[in-house]
Amino acid sequence: MIPVKLSNTTQSSIVAMGTRLTKAMKETGQEYLMLNRGVNSVVTIELSEVIKSIDFNSTDIQVYPATNGKMELLKAINQEYFANQATVNNILVTGGGISGLDISLQNIQVKKVLLPPLFWGTYSQLLSLRGLSFESYSNYEWFAENTNKLSGTAVIICDPGNPAGEKYPDAQLLELIQNLNKNGVIVLFDSPYRRLFHNHSDTLFQELMNLEHVIIIESFSKSLGLSGQRIGFIHNIQQSFINEAALRLMYATNGVNSFAQVLVTRLLATPEGIRAVSDFKKVTTEHIEANIAFLHENQLLASRFYQDSKPLGIFAIVDRSPEELFQQRIGSVGLDYFTMTSFEGMENLSRILVSFPHEKFVSFFRSFL
Repeated sequence: MIPVKLSNTTQSSIVAMGTRLTKAMKETGQEYLMLNRGVNSVVTIELSEVIKSIDFNSTDIQVYPATNGKMELLKAINQEYFANQATVNNILVTGGGISGLDISLQNIQVKKVLLPPLFWGTYSQLLSLRGLSFESYSNYEWFAENTNKLSGTAVIICDPGNPAGEKYPDAQLLELIQNLNKNGVIVLFDSPYRRLFHNHSDTLFQELMNLEHVIIIESFSKSLGLSGQRIGFIHNIQQSFINEAALRLMYATNGVNSFAQVLVTRLLATPEGIRAVSDFKKVTTEHIEANIAFLHENQLLASRFYQDSKPLGIFAIVDRSPEELFQQRIGSVGLDYFTMTSFEGMENLSRILVSFPHEKFVSFFRSFL
């Protein structure tokens, strides 16, 4: 028998629900909505014109990629996200957002990591996997009284959030992060949903990029509809941090998929790519907004979670339990997977994906009206 080193993690509830939905569809022959997962499902990004310019037989694709990322992609990221004001050496291409998070968590020396009150369950699983202590903060206002006590800690901020999809004003967000940075608190700014709703005119990353304790973690899974390509990037102004992260990436993956890097470069930096991204974002965000409005108008949205923010991301919390939703052939994940704090009524709340075709979304939820 092989002695196994236990990871101290468990299977994701998101994956477990996916398994249950797949089994139910096979057994009943009926369709179930896969609203448990975080994959934009309104439309796929149209890549037909983009891939015409890619030579799959080129050595640019059929070789091991550079550890930090292909230079063409690093330049495209710099232009698109930082208005060409960053240094490409401070950008590291990663195998998606989860890879960027994991490498960053391996790469920091801290006593504790603070999570949002509602957070993507994988945060805690990664922290357990890497042997890091963690707890959650109550809200952004909590930092006003406690920032100067947080030396030696790191804070994860996700905006728009997961699971609630809550969006706080950028001015409030920037002030909070600047204050944490000033007090030497490491901030992991994980915002894979933001760029679905913004384009290159967005300036937030430019305002964050020179803050020495801020690690920007980005993914192309949501904003470009490329979940299957597993590609993203991290940015930090401290070169030693990026260098060490690159070493960890190299020995874990030997570089990030060359085709994915070439594809993203085309999407960010060519006319046909920019057009494909724009069309994808436009249709996707229109359906997201329509679905959130439907939930709100029909008292299905758990409005208590949006008192000081607005629902904007690809997820929302609804006032229905996972079992109630499953009985209507709707997949979801219970809110208990996304928090360290129990509260009354939590068992009757679920996270659902709202990036889904509006007409079909409404047809399944009408049974609750």
